[in-house]
Amino acid sequence: MFQGASSLNLDGKGRLSVPTRHRDALMALSEGQLTFTKHPHGCLMLFPRPEWLQFRDRIASLPMNAQWVKRVFLGNAMDMDMDATGRLLVSPELRAAAGLTKEVILLGMGSYFELWDKATYEAKEAQAMQEEMPAALQDLAF
Repeated sequence: MFQGASSLNLDGKGRLSVPTRHRDALMALSEGQLTFTKHPHGCLMLFPRPEWLQFRDRIASLPMNAQWVKRVFLGNAMDMDMDATGRLLVSPELRAAAGLTKEVILLGMGSYFELWDKATYEAKEAQAMQEEMPAALQDLAF
């Protein structure tokens, strides 16, 4: 399970250094083979390849009335290998789609990661914190 947030910088070529706390797990889980794709909320999703294959199969099996969902997730998927120093190249197309420039946030979301432009994420998180608790969480005791 991947969890936690990491503030990172993309280098001039659009490469992201995977935090060391996740590198060993990604190597063990997928030999550093990962897949990026778009998320409808404006970020990128980053999957270890075995998790991507399961997600891909679930999306591919959706009915025809979900064709645009398939296009977003499957049509924009790009396989990537982590290099020897733990870096991943985020393609120019995906960087542009998520508005990624230099400062980014990598969020562990269980079986995958989300990659956000830092300013965009902070604005969306601040807005979400002002909204009412979702119904699914109202009975959860803290």
